[in-house]
Amino acid sequence: MLRRHLIALGLACGVAPLAAQPGWPSQTVRLVVPTGPGSSLDLIARLLNERLAARWGQPVVVENRPGAGGMLGVDVAAKSTDGHTVAIGFNGPVANAPFLYRKTPYDPARDLRPIVMTTSQANVLAVNAEKVPARTVAEFAAWLKAQAGKANYSSLGNGSSAHLTMELFLAEAGAQATHVPFNGSPPAALAVAQGEAHATFMVAPALLPHVQSGKVRLLAVSSRQRLDALKDVPTLAESGFAAVESLAWNGLVGPASLPDAVVAKINADVNTLLASDEVRTALARQGMTVVGGSAADFKRVIDGDVARWGPVIRRLGVTLD
Repeated sequence: MLRRHLIALGLACGVAPLAAQPGWPSQTVRLVVPTGPGSSLDLIARLLNERLAARWGQPVVVENRPGAGGMLGVDVAAKSTDGHTVAIGFNGPVANAPFLYRKTPYDPARDLRPIVMTTSQANVLAVNAEKVPARTVAEFAAWLKAQAGKANYSSLGNGSSAHLTMELFLAEAGAQATHVPFNGSPPAALAVAQGEAHATFMVAPALLPHVQSGKVRLLAVSSRQRLDALKDVPTLAESGFAAVESLAWNGLVGPASLPDAVVAKINADVNTLLASDEVRTALARQGMTVVGGSAADFKRVIDGDVARWGPVIRRLGVTLD
């Protein structure tokens, strides 16, 4: 009797009882990737989308929106109001952008809501095997100095972890090189393979085909430990550049208005998929380390990067229009 009375009272007040509220998602979910097809972010999104669609009973559409160092795609999620749009963000547009640009289309701290971290990867220092004779990091640093500023390097976008890691390396090496940004890792890796760029720092997946073809040489990884998939590649610390350490992370973010229940559901379902052997194996094959965890865990990673890289960006004087 009491339950029926409460339901009737709720309907009389225009409030549907909890059991009658429509479930989420109630329409197609849009997963925006702020880099191009074939990038590591795109690989993660396409590994998850069909599996999430099967769990949710609604299509999950991957939409590539590269540009502006990843801000173009992340901005779509930041400004979305349909409750069904999220983006897979990374260091640049989620943590570093406010330190790099005089004006950004959104405030990451105010307008974005961290949902779940997906993977974290070390950046790999790679060089064109024909144009750059260096086979060690020390030799590469010496070669850069000898070029007297004529060398260049590619990155997957302004403000990305790839961009900032190279700038930090150049500062530590006492060398200079021109930055050439691309929209995502595949074209940035191809530029090195074709000799349009001399070097790059980026995650391994886009580089590996060019390493196998002999056009690109890997010199070091930016993590504290060597990567299981690249056991023969030393760390930068082993190579004499301990101050140059970075991780390229990524994860799902949505607008700040995204309800707690929706955040919790996406987080739980993505964590379930990330824990499956099938997904973990597929990501490990691409040199990616699964992270997962709570939304609060992801926020702590973002806040940690803001605290660490903000001062570095200011010290290096890296500014973008």
